[in-house]
Amino acid sequence: MIEPFQYADWVGAAGVFLLLLAFTLNLFDMLDLSSLGYSLANFVGASLATYASWLIAYMPFVVLEGVWACVSLIAVFRVMRQPKTAPSP
Repeated sequence: MIEPFQYADWVGAAGVFLLLLAFTLNLFDMLDLSSLGYSLANFVGASLATYASWLIAYMPFVVLEGVWACVSLIAVFRVMRQPKTAPSP
């Protein structure tokens, strides 16, 4: 019998959902790779997936998702540091 969803399952599902949502929106040109939204979705999603992997003690995914979260956080800071440009007329 399939076990009901546990806390780690819900956290991991939310994280993976955010990662896949950002990926899908980017594929359909609805979210740019260089946007803050894309980087934030990747950071939050990977962070949640890292935490869920930690909860179930699956270290390969802790490393994978942890690195993904760190790289995404760097992207968030990079996007936030970019100078604001005025919209073209």
